[in-house]
This record gives sequence, structure tokens and C-alpha cells, in this order.
Amino acid sequence: MASVFLYHVVGDLTVGKPELVEFEESETVESAIRAIGECTEGGITVWKKRCLIGGGVGVEDCEMRRQRFVGILNSMDIVAFLAREECLGDQEKAMRTPVSEVVLPNNSLLRELDPATRLIDALEMMKHGVKRLLVPKSVGWKGMSKRFSILYNGKWLKNLEASSSSNNLNSSSTRPSSSSSFRENKFCCLSREDVIRFLIMCLGALAPLPLCSISSLGAINPNYLSIDASSPAFEVTQKYPKDPSAVAVVEATSEGQLKIIGEISAYKLWKCDYVAAAWALANLSAGQFVMGSEENVPPRIIPDLSISSAFEENGFGGGGNPRPKKFSSRSIGFVGNVANTTIGAGRNMYRGRSAPLTCKVSSSLAAVMAQMLSHRATHVWVTEADNEDVLVGVVGYADILAAVTKQPPTAVAASL
Repeated sequence: MASVFLYHVVGDLTVGKPELVEFEESETVESAIRAIGECTEGGITVWKKRCLIGGGVGVEDCEMRRQRFVGILNSMDIVAFLAREECLGDQEKAMRTPVSEVVLPNNSLLRELDPATRLIDALEMMKHGVKRLLVPKSVGWKGMSKRFSILYNGKWLKNLEASSSSNNLNSSSTRPSSSSSFRENKFCCLSREDVIRFLIMCLGALAPLPLCSISSLGAINPNYLSIDASSPAFEVTQKYPKDPSAVAVVEATSEGQLKIIGEISAYKLWKCDYVAAAWALANLSAGQFVMGSEENVPPRIIPDLSISSAFEENGFGGGGNPRPKKFSSRSIGFVGNVANTTIGAGRNMYRGRSAPLTCKVSSSLAAVMAQMLSHRATHVWVTEADNEDVLVGVVGYADILAAVTKQPPTAVAASL
């Protein structure tokens, strides 16, 4: 583990981050689609409405905010919901459904941290399932990182409680306490993508890890979810992929290996036509869904349901009154030119955004990190070194964080 994790604090990652705008659970699915399409992290945090105290908004403590956090809603959750039989039967009603009926409650996905928390402690939380960090916005924050920022007011920074305690004990310090410099109830939300972006700017400090292969670092997760191309695409909703929120669409080879031809994931569905994708998820096989092969699908008519005028301008929905349209590979929105493509033709026969993002077992950690960030992806599928079709695993955010923090922090601290 590089000393960069000890010399930096969470506040260093908040510079330039916008203020958190809470998305309440009473909002509709239609509003959620708009919010997810506009977000930069592939998912939105969902909150319970804040209680009013004395006729106004009261001051919340950490526990109150944690209890109000419901969970994270992504595009795959929305499409899976819209693909239900009752939703396909009445799509206008489905669009008006509050997101509280769609999001999977899990308030362990978010932690509130003081900006003075060590980066290594934040990474440890994310390695164990935390996906968002809620950090107070500071007035005139200019960063806290110095060579010995692992010490703050004479105390080791381990978590929010420890740093808050040290602030109280050292209120007379020349450095103002962190709580006094924060704007009341103003926060920003850090994702694991933010952390990876920060780490890729510190590749020199992480050497030689970035040049090592993901295989040698043990960053490949072999416990991925997959579905056979001939199986109904709707079966992915029964697997409930969580981290990453993705299912590989595969075909078995004569040697018993699995060949990846595509994926059904929140990443691929992020900015698609949700209504068309939901129809395809409910009616097509997994292979047809990812390949967009119209030759394998009988003519069908699906409703073109308007989501909003803003979405119409961006190609995410129709306009005016609902009108019928024929399903095509382009109606989903994430498939490129797939004319004359058959499922058995193999992954090399088609191109476009439907192609799964892959790397090889021999790929370097730096290359995989850059690949994920450039595509705004949450994961990369890993194939054999000599056969780019044979799937062996997946690399996600948690796998990368685990790979770069393997060395215990005591080893680095002892070298100071």
C-alpha cells in the first residue's frame, strides 16, 4: 500500500464536487429516469423526506441522516421494474409509481465522514460494501493534505467519530475545528469512481502496482453472474446482481468454456430508452437483447411512452401522445449497427455500445483503471490472454480498491 493513502484525507477529493441534491423516495419513476440520465455516477441516492422541526428544517446529526438514507437506485432497477407484467400492461401508471416501491432499501451503502478522515479508512469502508461517502461541504476548503496529515490535532484520524472527538478535545488549537468551518447541512457525495479518478492521478506514488497484471494482484473476481444467451432475458431480474450490477450473457463452447457475447447491466442501460429496454427484457432472449438482432424477433408493436420534453430532446422518449412503434435494435438505444447479425456469429460480428467492455488477465491495473474511467463503466469483464472471447471473471471498483490497499497501513507508518 502506498503512503498516499495515509498522507491524503477525504476532503482532498471534495474539491469541485457539487452540493448533494437529495432525491426523495416519494418522487416518481419518471423523475428517477430523468435524474439517473443526468447523473455522473450511474445511480442516484434515495432519501426519506426530512422532518420539519419547529416549523422549519432542523439540524440533523449523523445518525438522523443515516436513517433517512434509503438506498441507491440505478438504471437496471428501473428497467427490471418496468419489465414486470403489470407495468407493461399500464406503463403510464408504472411511470407514476413512487421510487420507494422500486429501490432496494440498504442504508449500509452510504457513510458520513468528516473531511479530515484518512483516505485509507475511507477505502477500507468502500472495500467492504460502502458505495457513497457523504462529506460536509466546507467554506473555503483548500485541502488538508500535508506529509503528516495522518495526524490531526494530535490524534490519529480513523473515522468520523474519532476526528469529531479530537476536534472537541482540541478546540483551542490554531487549526479551527472541522465542524466550525462547515456550512450547516451542506454535503457532497463521493462515489468509488471519484476515488479511482483520484488514484489514477497518483500512479507514480502507487508504483509498481499500476504496472502489475490484474491476475498477479488477485484483482479478478471469478464469482460473476452469467446467463445463457438462449435463456429469457427476464431471468436476470431473478439474479439481483449487486456489485457490480451486471450479468454476462454467455454461450458455452464445445470445450465447456463460456464465451461472452454481451452483458445486461446498469452501465449499459444507463442512458437507453427505458421503456423499449423493459419490453425487450420481458419478451426477448438474453442473446437477442444484447445483440439487437431483428431477424430473430417477430414484428412487435410497443408503446412509445413520453417521459418528458427534456428526454424527447435527448432521444430518450417520444413526444406528444403515446404512439405505437415497431421494436428495433435502435429502439433500445445501446446497440450500434448490428444488421445481419445472428446470435451464433460471435462477439466480433457486431460493434457499438452493445459490445461488452473487456480486458485480458494479463492487462495491467493501470490500463484497467483507465479503461473503466474513460468509458464511465463500473466494471470490466476479464477474458483469457490468448482468447478474448472466453470469460474468466470480472474486475469492479471493490476489486481495484482491494488490490491497491493490500499492504497493511502499519508497514507504511513504520517507515515514516
